[in-house]
Amino acid sequence: MTGERFRIGFLPLVDAALPILAHELGFAAAEGVAIDLVRDMTWATVRDRLLYGHTDAAHMIAPLAIATTLGKDRPAVPLAVPFVLGLNGNAVTFSARLAHEVGLGGALGDPLAIGAALKRIAADRAAAGKPLRFGVVHRYSSHNYMLRYWLAGVGIRPDQDIEIVVTSPPFAADALAAGEVDGICVGEPWNSIAVDRGVGHIALATAQIWRRGVEKVLAMRETVLDERRDAIEALVRALHAAAAHFVEPGAAEESAGILARPEYLDAPRDAILRAITDRIRLVPGGEPIHYPDFMFQYREAANFPWRSQAAWLYSQMVRWDYMAFDASEAAAAGHVFRPDVYRAALAGSGAPLPGASSKLEGGLDEPIGAGSTQGRLTLGSDRFFDGRAFDPDDIETYLTELP
Repeated sequence: MTGERFRIGFLPLVDAALPILAHELGFAAAEGVAIDLVRDMTWATVRDRLLYGHTDAAHMIAPLAIATTLGKDRPAVPLAVPFVLGLNGNAVTFSARLAHEVGLGGALGDPLAIGAALKRIAADRAAAGKPLRFGVVHRYSSHNYMLRYWLAGVGIRPDQDIEIVVTSPPFAADALAAGEVDGICVGEPWNSIAVDRGVGHIALATAQIWRRGVEKVLAMRETVLDERRDAIEALVRALHAAAAHFVEPGAAEESAGILARPEYLDAPRDAILRAITDRIRLVPGGEPIHYPDFMFQYREAANFPWRSQAAWLYSQMVRWDYMAFDASEAAAAGHVFRPDVYRAALAGSGAPLPGASSKLEGGLDEPIGAGSTQGRLTLGSDRFFDGRAFDPDDIETYLTELP
Protein backbone atom coordinates (compact mmCIF):
# COMPACT_ATOMS: atom_id res chain seq x y z
CA MET A 1 0.00 0.00 0.00
CA THR A 2 2.96 2.34 0.48
CA GLY A 3 2.97 5.09 -2.10
CA GLU A 4 -0.80 5.14 -2.64
CA ARG A 5 -1.77 8.59 -3.93
CA PHE A 6 -5.14 10.34 -3.76
CA ARG A 7 -6.18 13.40 -5.72
CA ILE A 8 -8.80 15.11 -3.53
CA GLY A 9 -11.03 17.92 -4.80
CA PHE A 10 -12.08 20.70 -2.44
CA LEU A 11 -13.69 24.13 -2.22
CA PRO A 12 -11.98 26.99 -0.31
CA LEU A 13 -13.83 26.53 2.99
CA VAL A 14 -12.65 26.10 6.56
CA ASP A 15 -14.18 22.62 6.69
CA ALA A 16 -11.78 21.47 3.97
CA ALA A 17 -9.24 21.56 6.80
CA LEU A 18 -8.79 17.85 7.42
CA PRO A 19 -7.46 16.69 4.03
CA ILE A 20 -5.33 19.87 3.82
CA LEU A 21 -3.82 19.33 7.27
CA ALA A 22 -3.43 15.57 6.70
CA HIS A 23 -1.28 16.49 3.70
CA GLU A 24 0.60 19.46 5.18
CA LEU A 25 1.33 18.05 8.65
CA GLY A 26 2.33 14.53 7.67
CA PHE A 27 -0.66 12.54 8.90
CA ALA A 28 -1.19 11.08 5.41
CA ALA A 29 2.49 10.23 4.98
CA ALA A 30 2.44 8.47 8.36
CA GLU A 31 -0.25 6.15 6.97
CA GLY A 32 1.66 5.53 3.74
CA VAL A 33 -0.56 7.65 1.51
CA ALA A 34 0.02 10.88 -0.41
CA ILE A 35 -2.59 13.59 -1.04
CA ASP A 36 -2.70 15.95 -4.02
CA LEU A 37 -5.27 18.71 -3.45
CA VAL A 38 -7.34 20.08 -6.35
CA ARG A 39 -9.00 23.45 -5.67
CA ASP A 40 -12.29 24.38 -7.35
CA MET A 41 -14.81 27.20 -7.01
CA THR A 42 -18.17 25.41 -7.40
CA TRP A 43 -19.62 22.19 -6.04
CA ALA A 44 -20.73 21.18 -9.53
CA THR A 45 -17.10 21.19 -10.68
CA VAL A 46 -15.95 19.23 -7.63
CA ARG A 47 -18.60 16.60 -8.40
CA ASP A 48 -17.81 16.42 -12.12
CA ARG A 49 -14.07 15.99 -11.53
CA LEU A 50 -14.89 13.11 -9.19
CA LEU A 51 -17.30 11.42 -11.59
CA TYR A 52 -14.98 11.61 -14.59
CA GLY A 53 -11.96 10.30 -12.68
CA HIS A 54 -10.00 13.56 -12.52
CA THR A 55 -9.98 13.13 -8.74
CA ASP A 56 -10.12 10.05 -6.53
CA ALA A 57 -12.10 11.59 -3.68
CA ALA A 58 -13.66 14.91 -2.73
CA HIS A 59 -14.53 17.29 0.08
CA MET A 60 -18.26 17.40 -0.71
CA ILE A 61 -21.57 18.66 0.62
CA ALA A 62 -23.30 15.57 2.00
CA PRO A 63 -26.62 15.86 0.09
CA LEU A 64 -24.78 16.09 -3.23
CA ALA A 65 -23.26 12.64 -2.65
CA ILE A 66 -26.77 11.28 -2.14
CA ALA A 67 -28.28 13.15 -5.10
CA THR A 68 -25.48 11.92 -7.38
CA THR A 69 -26.07 8.33 -6.27
CA LEU A 70 -29.81 8.64 -6.90
CA GLY A 71 -29.40 10.28 -10.31
CA LYS A 72 -30.90 13.66 -9.47
CA ASP A 73 -30.06 16.21 -12.21
CA ARG A 74 -27.76 13.75 -14.01
CA PRO A 75 -27.23 10.01 -14.70
CA ALA A 76 -26.77 8.10 -11.45
CA VAL A 77 -23.26 7.21 -10.22
CA PRO A 78 -23.08 5.44 -6.85
CA LEU A 79 -20.88 7.34 -4.36
CA ALA A 80 -19.62 6.25 -0.96
CA VAL A 81 -18.97 8.31 2.18
CA PRO A 82 -16.68 6.55 4.68
CA PHE A 83 -15.86 9.70 6.71
CA VAL A 84 -17.60 12.92 7.79
CA LEU A 85 -15.34 15.98 7.59
CA GLY A 86 -17.41 18.10 9.96
CA LEU A 87 -20.73 19.03 11.51
CA ASN A 88 -22.29 22.51 11.33
CA GLY A 89 -19.94 25.46 10.69
CA ASN A 90 -22.33 27.42 8.45
CA ALA A 91 -24.36 30.56 9.12
CA VAL A 92 -27.28 32.55 7.78
CA THR A 93 -26.14 36.09 6.95
CA PHE A 94 -28.47 38.98 6.08
CA SER A 95 -27.64 42.01 3.98
CA ALA A 96 -27.07 45.19 5.99
CA ARG A 97 -30.49 46.47 4.85
CA LEU A 98 -32.37 43.30 5.80
CA ALA A 99 -30.53 43.07 9.13
CA HIS A 100 -31.71 46.61 9.94
CA GLU A 101 -35.31 45.79 8.94
CA VAL A 102 -35.34 42.62 11.05
CA GLY A 103 -33.71 44.43 13.96
CA LEU A 104 -30.70 42.18 14.43
CA GLY A 105 -28.59 43.06 17.46
CA GLY A 106 -25.04 42.22 18.42
CA ALA A 107 -25.90 38.73 19.66
CA LEU A 108 -27.05 35.55 17.97
CA GLY A 109 -30.83 35.80 17.97
CA ASP A 110 -33.53 33.23 18.61
CA PRO A 111 -34.50 31.38 15.40
CA LEU A 112 -38.21 31.76 16.16
CA ALA A 113 -38.03 35.49 16.92
CA ILE A 114 -35.90 36.28 13.87
CA GLY A 115 -38.20 34.10 11.79
CA ALA A 116 -41.30 35.99 12.94
CA ALA A 117 -39.76 39.34 11.94
CA LEU A 118 -38.53 37.93 8.63
CA LYS A 119 -41.99 36.51 7.87
CA ARG A 120 -43.56 39.99 8.06
CA ILE A 121 -40.88 41.47 5.79
CA ALA A 122 -41.12 38.59 3.32
CA ALA A 123 -44.89 39.07 3.06
CA ASP A 124 -44.51 42.81 2.40
CA ARG A 125 -41.81 42.28 -0.21
CA ALA A 126 -43.77 39.53 -1.96
CA ALA A 127 -46.89 41.73 -2.05
CA ALA A 128 -44.82 44.50 -3.64
CA GLY A 129 -43.61 42.08 -6.35
CA LYS A 130 -40.01 42.14 -5.05
CA PRO A 131 -39.66 38.92 -3.04
CA LEU A 132 -36.73 38.36 -0.74
CA ARG A 133 -33.98 36.28 -2.34
CA PHE A 134 -31.51 34.08 -0.47
CA GLY A 135 -28.40 32.40 -1.85
CA VAL A 136 -27.31 28.85 -1.03
CA VAL A 137 -24.25 27.02 -2.33
CA HIS A 138 -26.03 24.26 -4.30
CA ARG A 139 -29.52 22.88 -4.75
CA TYR A 140 -28.34 19.66 -3.09
CA SER A 141 -26.59 21.18 -0.07
CA SER A 142 -27.10 21.04 3.67
CA HIS A 143 -27.20 24.87 3.47
CA ASN A 144 -30.29 24.70 1.25
CA TYR A 145 -32.00 22.15 3.49
CA MET A 146 -31.10 23.92 6.76
CA LEU A 147 -32.33 27.25 5.42
CA ARG A 148 -35.56 25.74 4.06
CA TYR A 149 -36.16 23.75 7.27
CA TRP A 150 -35.90 26.94 9.32
CA LEU A 151 -37.99 29.07 6.95
CA ALA A 152 -40.80 26.52 6.74
CA GLY A 153 -40.69 26.06 10.52
CA VAL A 154 -41.37 29.77 11.09
CA GLY A 155 -44.16 29.91 8.50
CA ILE A 156 -42.27 31.20 5.46
CA ARG A 157 -42.88 29.08 2.34
CA PRO A 158 -39.68 28.57 0.32
CA ASP A 159 -40.24 29.02 -3.44
CA GLN A 160 -43.49 30.90 -2.76
CA ASP A 161 -42.89 33.61 -0.15
CA ILE A 162 -39.14 33.79 -0.77
CA GLU A 163 -36.76 32.94 -3.62
CA ILE A 164 -33.75 30.67 -3.15
CA VAL A 165 -30.94 30.78 -5.72
CA VAL A 166 -27.46 29.25 -6.02
CA THR A 167 -24.29 31.25 -5.39
CA SER A 168 -20.77 29.82 -5.06
CA PRO A 169 -19.28 30.24 -1.54
CA PRO A 170 -16.33 32.45 -2.60
CA PHE A 171 -18.76 34.83 -4.36
CA ALA A 172 -21.46 34.94 -1.67
CA ALA A 173 -20.23 38.19 -0.12
CA ASP A 174 -20.02 39.74 -3.61
CA ALA A 175 -23.65 38.74 -4.25
CA LEU A 176 -24.69 40.47 -1.02
CA ALA A 177 -22.62 43.56 -1.88
CA ALA A 178 -24.19 43.78 -5.36
CA GLY A 179 -27.71 43.51 -3.95
CA GLU A 180 -28.35 40.32 -5.91
CA VAL A 181 -29.43 38.50 -2.75
CA ASP A 182 -30.85 39.64 0.59
CA GLY A 183 -29.23 36.83 2.54
CA ILE A 184 -26.90 33.87 2.21
CA CYS A 185 -26.47 30.50 3.90
CA VAL A 186 -22.84 29.55 3.39
CA GLY A 187 -19.82 28.05 5.14
CA GLU A 188 -16.94 29.89 6.74
CA PRO A 189 -14.99 32.03 6.18
CA TRP A 190 -17.43 33.58 3.70
CA ASN A 191 -20.01 34.78 6.26
CA SER A 192 -17.23 36.41 8.26
CA ILE A 193 -15.78 38.00 5.12
CA ALA A 194 -19.21 39.49 4.32
CA VAL A 195 -19.33 40.97 7.84
CA ASP A 196 -15.73 42.24 7.68
CA ARG A 197 -16.51 43.91 4.34
CA GLY A 198 -19.51 45.63 5.90
CA VAL A 199 -22.06 44.02 3.57
CA GLY A 200 -23.57 41.42 5.90
CA HIS A 201 -24.75 40.71 9.45
CA ILE A 202 -24.78 37.12 10.75
CA ALA A 203 -28.29 36.27 11.94
CA LEU A 204 -28.02 32.59 12.89
CA ALA A 205 -25.49 29.78 13.08
CA THR A 206 -26.83 26.65 11.41
CA ALA A 207 -26.03 24.86 14.67
CA GLN A 208 -29.06 26.77 16.03
CA ILE A 209 -31.24 25.13 13.38
CA TRP A 210 -29.89 21.59 13.79
CA ARG A 211 -27.20 21.14 16.38
CA ARG A 212 -24.73 18.53 15.14
CA GLY A 213 -26.15 18.68 11.62
CA VAL A 214 -24.03 16.80 9.07
CA GLU A 215 -22.10 19.06 6.74
CA LYS A 216 -19.11 18.12 4.51
CA VAL A 217 -18.04 14.54 3.85
CA LEU A 218 -15.26 12.63 2.13
CA ALA A 219 -16.96 11.22 -0.98
CA MET A 220 -15.68 8.87 -3.68
CA ARG A 221 -17.07 6.65 -6.39
CA GLU A 222 -18.19 3.34 -4.91
CA THR A 223 -16.05 1.48 -7.46
CA VAL A 224 -12.94 3.32 -6.19
CA LEU A 225 -13.78 2.32 -2.62
CA ASP A 226 -14.10 -1.31 -3.66
CA GLU A 227 -10.87 -1.29 -5.70
CA ARG A 228 -8.72 0.60 -3.17
CA ARG A 229 -10.26 -0.45 0.14
CA ASP A 230 -7.01 -0.83 2.12
CA ALA A 231 -5.64 2.51 0.92
CA ILE A 232 -8.93 4.27 1.70
CA GLU A 233 -8.92 2.86 5.23
CA ALA A 234 -5.42 4.34 5.58
CA LEU A 235 -6.75 7.68 4.29
CA VAL A 236 -9.57 7.55 6.87
CA ARG A 237 -7.00 7.01 9.63
CA ALA A 238 -4.98 9.98 8.36
CA LEU A 239 -8.04 12.24 8.33
CA HIS A 240 -9.02 11.07 11.81
CA ALA A 241 -5.54 11.92 13.11
CA ALA A 242 -5.78 15.33 11.43
CA ALA A 243 -9.16 15.90 13.13
CA ALA A 244 -7.70 15.08 16.54
CA HIS A 245 -4.89 17.57 15.92
CA PHE A 246 -7.25 20.23 14.53
CA VAL A 247 -9.18 20.52 17.80
CA GLU A 248 -6.11 20.71 20.05
CA PRO A 249 -6.12 24.15 21.75
CA GLY A 250 -2.58 24.97 20.65
CA ALA A 251 -3.11 24.04 16.99
CA ALA A 252 -5.50 26.78 15.87
CA GLU A 253 -2.91 29.42 14.95
CA GLU A 254 -0.89 27.04 12.79
CA SER A 255 -3.99 25.57 11.14
CA ALA A 256 -5.35 29.02 10.29
CA GLY A 257 -2.01 30.00 8.76
CA ILE A 258 -1.96 26.93 6.53
CA LEU A 259 -5.59 27.27 5.43
CA ALA A 260 -5.17 30.97 4.60
CA ARG A 261 -2.56 30.26 1.93
CA PRO A 262 -3.40 31.20 -1.69
CA GLU A 263 -3.46 27.57 -2.82
CA TYR A 264 -6.08 26.69 -0.19
CA LEU A 265 -8.66 29.25 1.03
CA ASP A 266 -6.83 32.41 -0.13
CA ALA A 267 -8.69 34.25 2.64
CA PRO A 268 -7.83 36.40 5.69
CA ARG A 269 -6.14 34.37 8.40
CA ASP A 270 -8.06 36.15 11.17
CA ALA A 271 -11.47 35.23 9.71
CA ILE A 272 -10.35 31.59 9.48
CA LEU A 273 -8.96 31.62 13.02
CA ARG A 274 -12.23 32.97 14.39
CA ALA A 275 -14.19 30.11 12.80
CA ILE A 276 -11.75 27.48 14.08
CA THR A 277 -11.99 28.83 17.64
CA ASP A 278 -15.81 29.21 17.62
CA ARG A 279 -15.67 33.01 17.72
CA ILE A 280 -18.05 34.79 15.37
CA ARG A 281 -18.12 38.50 14.52
CA LEU A 282 -21.81 39.12 13.90
CA VAL A 283 -21.78 42.79 12.85
CA PRO A 284 -19.21 44.98 11.10
CA GLY A 285 -16.74 46.30 13.65
CA GLY A 286 -18.24 44.22 16.46
CA GLU A 287 -16.36 42.12 19.00
CA PRO A 288 -16.47 38.40 18.15
CA ILE A 289 -18.78 36.37 20.37
CA HIS A 290 -18.03 32.82 21.54
CA TYR A 291 -20.53 30.22 20.32
CA PRO A 292 -19.42 26.76 21.52
CA ASP A 293 -19.29 24.06 18.83
CA PHE A 294 -20.00 26.49 15.99
CA MET A 295 -17.80 24.08 14.01
CA PHE A 296 -17.63 20.47 15.14
CA GLN A 297 -14.78 18.37 13.84
CA TYR A 298 -13.85 15.56 16.22
CA ARG A 299 -15.51 14.88 19.59
CA GLU A 300 -18.49 12.53 20.00
CA ALA A 301 -17.48 10.49 16.96
CA ALA A 302 -18.22 13.56 14.80
CA ASN A 303 -16.51 11.90 11.83
CA PHE A 304 -18.70 8.78 11.96
CA PRO A 305 -21.04 8.49 8.94
CA TRP A 306 -24.39 7.85 10.62
CA ARG A 307 -26.87 6.41 8.13
CA SER A 308 -29.64 8.30 9.96
CA GLN A 309 -27.98 11.57 8.93
CA ALA A 310 -28.12 10.45 5.29
CA ALA A 311 -31.77 9.47 5.81
CA TRP A 312 -32.65 12.96 7.12
CA LEU A 313 -31.01 14.54 4.09
CA TYR A 314 -33.02 12.23 1.85
CA SER A 315 -36.22 13.25 3.65
CA GLN A 316 -35.49 16.88 2.81
CA MET A 317 -34.72 15.95 -0.79
CA VAL A 318 -38.17 14.37 -1.04
CA ARG A 319 -39.72 17.42 0.62
CA TRP A 320 -38.07 20.13 -1.45
CA ASP A 321 -37.96 18.34 -4.80
CA TYR A 322 -41.71 17.85 -4.27
CA MET A 323 -41.46 14.14 -5.01
CA ALA A 324 -43.01 11.00 -3.53
CA PHE A 325 -41.21 8.99 -0.86
CA ASP A 326 -39.60 5.86 -2.33
CA ALA A 327 -38.44 3.15 0.07
CA SER A 328 -35.82 1.79 -2.35
CA GLU A 329 -34.40 5.30 -2.86
CA ALA A 330 -34.33 5.84 0.89
CA ALA A 331 -32.35 2.60 1.30
CA ALA A 332 -29.92 3.64 -1.45
CA ALA A 333 -29.47 7.07 0.18
CA GLY A 334 -28.67 5.47 3.54
CA HIS A 335 -26.18 3.11 1.90
CA VAL A 336 -24.12 6.06 0.62
CA PHE A 337 -22.84 6.54 4.21
CA ARG A 338 -20.41 3.71 5.04
CA PRO A 339 -19.96 3.20 8.79
CA ASP A 340 -18.56 -0.28 8.04
CA VAL A 341 -15.51 1.25 6.35
CA TYR A 342 -15.02 3.77 9.17
CA ARG A 343 -15.14 0.98 11.78
CA ALA A 344 -12.73 -1.23 9.85
CA ALA A 345 -10.26 1.64 9.40
CA LEU A 346 -10.20 2.62 13.09
CA ALA A 347 -10.51 -0.81 14.71
CA GLY A 348 -7.80 -1.16 17.33
CA SER A 349 -7.01 2.57 17.35
CA GLY A 350 -8.80 3.47 20.57
CA ALA A 351 -11.18 5.84 18.75
CA PRO A 352 -14.79 5.52 19.99
CA LEU A 353 -16.76 3.40 17.51
CA PRO A 354 -20.59 3.56 17.79
CA GLY A 355 -22.25 0.17 18.09
CA ALA A 356 -25.20 1.27 15.96
CA SER A 357 -25.11 2.71 12.44
CA SER A 358 -28.28 4.75 12.81
CA LYS A 359 -29.96 6.72 15.60
CA LEU A 360 -32.89 8.99 16.39
CA GLU A 361 -31.79 12.43 15.13
CA GLY A 362 -32.76 15.44 17.23
CA GLY A 363 -33.69 13.38 20.28
CA LEU A 364 -30.99 14.52 22.72
CA ASP A 365 -31.28 17.55 25.00
CA GLU A 366 -28.34 16.67 27.23
CA PRO A 367 -25.13 14.66 26.78
CA ILE A 368 -25.67 10.92 27.15
CA GLY A 369 -23.52 7.81 27.03
CA ALA A 370 -24.00 5.75 23.88
CA GLY A 371 -23.24 2.14 23.05
CA SER A 372 -19.87 1.55 21.43
CA THR A 373 -17.83 -1.41 20.22
CA GLN A 374 -14.59 0.40 21.12
CA GLY A 375 -13.81 3.30 23.44
CA ARG A 376 -16.23 5.39 25.49
CA LEU A 377 -18.76 7.40 23.53
CA THR A 378 -20.79 10.37 24.75
CA LEU A 379 -23.23 12.13 22.42
CA GLY A 380 -24.22 15.75 23.07
CA SER A 381 -27.41 17.66 22.30
CA ASP A 382 -28.46 17.30 18.67
CA ARG A 383 -31.72 19.26 18.80
CA PHE A 384 -33.62 20.76 15.89
CA PHE A 385 -34.77 24.30 16.66
CA ASP A 386 -38.46 23.28 16.48
CA GLY A 387 -38.06 20.36 18.90
CA ARG A 388 -38.92 17.70 16.31
CA ALA A 389 -37.08 14.38 16.22
CA PHE A 390 -36.37 12.31 13.12
CA ASP A 391 -36.81 8.53 13.13
CA PRO A 392 -34.92 7.12 10.11
CA ASP A 393 -37.13 4.01 10.23
CA ASP A 394 -40.31 6.03 9.69
CA ILE A 395 -39.50 8.74 7.15
CA GLU A 396 -43.02 8.74 5.65
CA THR A 397 -44.71 9.66 8.94
CA TYR A 398 -42.08 12.32 9.60
CA LEU A 399 -42.75 13.93 6.21
CA THR A 400 -46.51 14.03 6.77
CA GLU A 401 -46.03 15.90 10.06
CA LEU A 402 -43.81 18.66 8.66
CA PRO A 403 -45.26 22.10 7.88
